[in-house]
Amino acid sequence: MPAIYKILPLSLWDEAKRTGIFHGSEVDLRDGYIHFSTAEQAVETAAKHFAGQSDLVLLAIQVEALGESLKWEPSRGGALFPHLYAPLDVSLVLRAHPLPLAEHGRHIFPPL
Repeated sequence: MPAIYKILPLSLWDEAKRTGIFHGSEVDLRDGYIHFSTAEQAVETAAKHFAGQSDLVLLAIQVEALGESLKWEPSRGGALFPHLYAPLDVSLVLRAHPLPLAEHGRHIFPPL
């Protein structure tokens, strides 16, 4: 089953684990949905929106677990991106990986 991915600061992930719900980052809250990326989109998302940021976490969530609140909508270059129109229950997170920076300033991703 395919997974989608959310990149977020460790502090937001720690808060979500404490409360059991992730309501979104500042950008998510402003846009009205939680932004996700596919495996193919995640590296570019990190480079574009999180360049140079450390203390990040990459969450993997099973697509089917999100139900009808997940919408696929055009974004960057017309590509379809997954957007969640609901808070994320942390129990649906399959894996949480640290997303460290390499010497060249790009993030080091686990196998997706």
